[in-house]
Amino acid sequence: MPTLAVDQGTTGTTCLVVDGDLAVLGRGYAELRQRFPRPGWVEHDPEEIWGTVVAAAEEAIAAARAEPDAIAITNQRETTILWERSTGRPVENAIVWQDRRTAERCAELPADLIRARTGLVPDPYFSATKLESLLRGRDPAGLAFGTVDAWLVWKLTGGRVHATDETNASRTMLCSLETLDWDDELLSLFGVPRGVLPEIRPSGSFFGEGELLGRRLPVRGVAGDQQAALFAAGGAKATFGTGAFVLVETGAAAPRGLLRTAAARLDEEPPRRALEGAVFVAGAALQWLRDGLGLIDGAAQSEALAASVPDTGGVYFVPALTGLGSPHWRPDVRGAVSGITRGTTRAHLVRAALEASAYQTADVLAAMPPVEALRVDGGMTRNRWLMQFLADVLAIPVETAAEAEQTALGAALLGLGVRRSSPAGERFEPRDDASGLYAGWREAVARLTS
Repeated sequence: MPTLAVDQGTTGTTCLVVDGDLAVLGRGYAELRQRFPRPGWVEHDPEEIWGTVVAAAEEAIAAARAEPDAIAITNQRETTILWERSTGRPVENAIVWQDRRTAERCAELPADLIRARTGLVPDPYFSATKLESLLRGRDPAGLAFGTVDAWLVWKLTGGRVHATDETNASRTMLCSLETLDWDDELLSLFGVPRGVLPEIRPSGSFFGEGELLGRRLPVRGVAGDQQAALFAAGGAKATFGTGAFVLVETGAAAPRGLLRTAAARLDEEPPRRALEGAVFVAGAALQWLRDGLGLIDGAAQSEALAASVPDTGGVYFVPALTGLGSPHWRPDVRGAVSGITRGTTRAHLVRAALEASAYQTADVLAAMPPVEALRVDGGMTRNRWLMQFLADVLAIPVETAAEAEQTALGAALLGLGVRRSSPAGERFEPRDDASGLYAGWREAVARLTS
């Protein structure tokens, strides 16, 4: 029977109606507005998030001409929402994972304790300091916290269920990665009472009876977007969306610069872990070139522009628009473009932005256990020029997913209670030696981080 897979992301919500063979019967999309009230601050309206889910779901179901029998959820992680239990009304806008407002607070935190307990590093990326700031000056009685998944479960169930899954909980900096439960010492550190927190369940669990567009549908399967994509890929993957995220499922300790995180599991499976490298800005760089500078009309235009020039003319774009993530973890660093001359054109800048996604992925993989090939998914994988350049920079084959929306397929698989890999798409073999270009990138980053 079909499953409605809801993929609530940073810039929009995608919904797929998927059958048991992972065939996409219908899809819908609704864009989500980001708000930037101050430099380094990024917010969403939680009610607007919910509105995009309703709109995208309605479009997907209409296109499918088939009635789903369950809902599965995958979501942008770490984004923090606080609402009133009695009314369901958010107390403020959601603080998005990209937000940097708590950087000074993170610099004060005990890094060794947080890394040992959670597998994370003290960074504004994660939810704990966001929640701490939202609770400041408020009586926590009667308030509920959630990442986007918990907010959607609450809305779908009419407030009857306040729950999250292990993958999203593991991104809050409040959850023990060993026990997969809230950690009392960390709750005390951030002044977070247990009463505001959701129940933690395995990703493949039943999350309650929901209602959407007049349909009563069980909510089965919830996972953070990157873990959902890993579940669909099996073993190792990189997802290219607003950011870029490389995950390898393993129980090994995290090398310096990488994170340990919970991996999605079915109810009957034991807990699973993964290593993760997080790049904050990938597709978001193209969005900035479109919306901030007006250099392109859309991401699709970037492929032709990049291919129209033989190289960047020595231009490097380090897109630290919200700080640098793995393996640097420098929230204080800001973006920079170097090597500009009178001959620099918009094509060179666009190509430099695309190349940056490949270079940042190489930085992460350099700290990972070696992989023989990389499975990739996400909207940017439609850019064949970028995929070939990525294979050249990594010097290993790059294999796209047949369906770019792997996060939604991963959620659907969790909802179906099935562990298997989704179909593969095109394979790109390394063709040109890009080691010299990558060395130039490392020099550009070093100038910002030294």
